[in-house]
Amino acid sequence: MKKTLLTVAFLMFTIFSLFAQTSASKTEKIKTFLEISGSSKMGMQAINQIITAFKTQQPNMSNHFWDDFLKEVNADDLTNLVIPIYDKYYTEKDLDGLIAFYQTDLGKRVLEKTPLIMQESMQVGQVWGKAMGEKVIKKIQENKAKN
Repeated sequence: MKKTLLTVAFLMFTIFSLFAQTSASKTEKIKTFLEISGSSKMGMQAINQIITAFKTQQPNMSNHFWDDFLKEVNADDLTNLVIPIYDKYYTEKDLDGLIAFYQTDLGKRVLEKTPLIMQESMQVGQVWGKAMGEKVIKKIQENKAKN
Protein backbone atom coordinates (compact mmCIF):
# COMPACT_ATOMS: atom_id res chain seq x y z
CA MET A 1 0.00 0.00 0.00
CA LYS A 2 2.79 2.42 0.92
CA LYS A 3 4.56 1.54 -2.31
CA THR A 4 1.43 2.37 -4.32
CA LEU A 5 0.99 5.71 -2.55
CA LEU A 6 4.64 6.58 -3.09
CA THR A 7 4.36 5.64 -6.76
CA VAL A 8 1.22 7.77 -7.21
CA ALA A 9 2.83 10.67 -5.34
CA PHE A 10 5.95 10.39 -7.48
CA LEU A 11 3.89 10.31 -10.69
CA MET A 12 1.86 13.33 -9.61
CA PHE A 13 5.03 15.21 -8.69
CA THR A 14 6.55 14.34 -12.07
CA ILE A 15 3.44 15.45 -13.97
CA PHE A 16 3.22 18.73 -12.05
CA SER A 17 6.93 19.34 -12.56
CA LEU A 18 6.61 18.82 -16.30
CA PHE A 19 3.59 21.11 -16.42
CA ALA A 20 5.43 23.81 -14.47
CA GLN A 21 8.46 23.53 -16.76
CA THR A 22 6.29 23.79 -19.85
CA SER A 23 4.43 26.71 -18.36
CA ALA A 24 7.66 28.51 -17.43
CA SER A 25 9.09 27.76 -20.87
CA LYS A 26 6.00 29.12 -22.58
CA THR A 27 5.98 32.19 -20.36
CA GLU A 28 9.59 32.92 -21.33
CA LYS A 29 8.70 32.50 -25.00
CA ILE A 30 5.80 34.94 -24.60
CA LYS A 31 8.15 37.45 -22.96
CA THR A 32 10.65 36.95 -25.79
CA PHE A 33 7.92 37.46 -28.38
CA LEU A 34 6.67 40.62 -26.64
CA GLU A 35 10.21 41.97 -26.55
CA ILE A 36 11.06 41.11 -30.18
CA SER A 37 7.73 42.39 -31.50
CA GLY A 38 8.06 45.66 -29.59
CA SER A 39 4.82 45.04 -27.73
CA SER A 40 6.51 45.38 -24.37
CA LYS A 41 7.66 48.90 -25.31
CA MET A 42 4.18 49.97 -26.38
CA GLY A 43 2.93 50.00 -22.80
CA MET A 44 5.52 52.56 -21.79
CA GLN A 45 4.85 54.57 -24.93
CA ALA A 46 1.16 54.62 -24.04
CA ILE A 47 1.94 55.73 -20.47
CA ASN A 48 4.16 58.52 -21.80
CA GLN A 49 1.37 59.68 -24.13
CA ILE A 50 -1.10 59.64 -21.24
CA ILE A 51 1.32 61.64 -19.08
CA THR A 52 1.79 64.16 -21.90
CA ALA A 53 -1.99 64.59 -22.08
CA PHE A 54 -2.22 64.98 -18.29
CA LYS A 55 0.59 67.54 -18.35
CA THR A 56 -1.47 69.62 -20.77
CA GLN A 57 -4.57 69.30 -18.58
CA GLN A 58 -2.64 69.89 -15.35
CA PRO A 59 -0.07 72.58 -16.20
CA ASN A 60 0.31 73.51 -12.52
CA MET A 61 1.97 70.16 -11.73
CA SER A 62 5.75 70.22 -11.78
CA ASN A 63 7.89 68.04 -14.02
CA HIS A 64 9.29 66.58 -10.81
CA PHE A 65 5.80 65.25 -9.98
CA TRP A 66 5.52 63.53 -13.37
CA ASP A 67 9.07 62.17 -13.18
CA ASP A 68 8.34 60.69 -9.75
CA PHE A 69 5.15 59.15 -11.05
CA LEU A 70 6.95 57.54 -13.98
CA LYS A 71 9.49 56.04 -11.57
CA GLU A 72 6.60 54.14 -10.00
CA VAL A 73 5.50 52.68 -13.33
CA ASN A 74 6.83 49.23 -14.04
CA ALA A 75 6.52 48.06 -17.65
CA ASP A 76 6.75 44.46 -16.45
CA ASP A 77 3.38 44.89 -14.73
CA LEU A 78 1.64 45.24 -18.09
CA THR A 79 3.69 42.41 -19.57
CA ASN A 80 2.63 40.15 -16.70
CA LEU A 81 -1.00 41.12 -17.26
CA VAL A 82 -0.95 40.21 -20.97
CA ILE A 83 1.00 36.95 -20.65
CA PRO A 84 -2.16 34.95 -19.84
CA ILE A 85 -3.84 36.43 -22.93
CA TYR A 86 -1.03 35.33 -25.23
CA ASP A 87 -0.94 32.00 -23.40
CA LYS A 88 -4.63 31.54 -24.15
CA TYR A 89 -4.36 32.17 -27.89
CA TYR A 90 -0.89 30.89 -28.86
CA THR A 91 0.71 27.50 -28.43
CA GLU A 92 4.42 27.14 -27.75
CA LYS A 93 4.81 26.06 -31.38
CA ASP A 94 3.03 29.26 -32.48
CA LEU A 95 5.36 31.32 -30.33
CA ASP A 96 8.42 29.55 -31.73
CA GLY A 97 7.21 30.40 -35.24
CA LEU A 98 6.44 34.02 -34.39
CA ILE A 99 9.80 34.52 -32.71
CA ALA A 100 11.59 32.95 -35.68
CA PHE A 101 9.61 35.10 -38.13
CA TYR A 102 10.29 38.39 -36.34
CA GLN A 103 14.00 37.59 -36.32
CA THR A 104 14.05 37.36 -40.14
CA ASP A 105 14.65 40.36 -42.40
CA LEU A 106 10.99 40.31 -43.44
CA GLY A 107 9.83 40.10 -39.83
CA LYS A 108 12.04 43.06 -38.90
CA ARG A 109 10.62 44.99 -41.86
CA VAL A 110 7.07 44.20 -40.73
CA LEU A 111 7.91 45.55 -37.25
CA GLU A 112 9.50 48.64 -38.74
CA LYS A 113 6.65 49.42 -41.13
CA THR A 114 3.61 48.43 -39.02
CA PRO A 115 3.50 51.64 -36.95
CA LEU A 116 3.68 53.72 -40.13
CA ILE A 117 0.96 51.63 -41.78
CA MET A 118 -1.21 51.92 -38.66
CA GLN A 119 -0.75 55.69 -38.50
CA GLU A 120 -1.60 56.22 -42.15
CA SER A 121 -4.52 53.76 -41.91
CA MET A 122 -5.92 55.67 -38.94
CA GLN A 123 -5.70 58.93 -40.88
CA VAL A 124 -7.49 57.42 -43.86
CA GLY A 125 -10.04 55.83 -41.51
CA GLN A 126 -10.77 59.18 -39.88
CA VAL A 127 -11.37 60.83 -43.24
CA TRP A 128 -13.58 57.92 -44.34
CA GLY A 129 -15.46 57.94 -41.01
CA LYS A 130 -16.09 61.68 -41.30
CA ALA A 131 -17.39 61.24 -44.85
CA MET A 132 -19.68 58.38 -43.73
CA GLY A 133 -20.94 60.49 -40.82
CA GLU A 134 -21.73 63.37 -43.17
CA LYS A 135 -23.46 60.96 -45.54
CA VAL A 136 -25.62 59.58 -42.73
CA ILE A 137 -26.59 63.07 -41.59
CA LYS A 138 -27.48 64.02 -45.18
CA LYS A 139 -29.62 60.87 -45.58
CA ILE A 140 -31.38 61.55 -42.26
CA GLN A 141 -32.12 65.11 -43.34
CA GLU A 142 -33.40 63.91 -46.71
CA ASN A 143 -35.58 61.32 -45.00
CA LYS A 144 -37.03 63.92 -42.62
CA ALA A 145 -37.73 66.29 -45.54
CA LYS A 146 -39.75 63.55 -47.32
CA ASN A 147 -41.85 62.80 -44.25
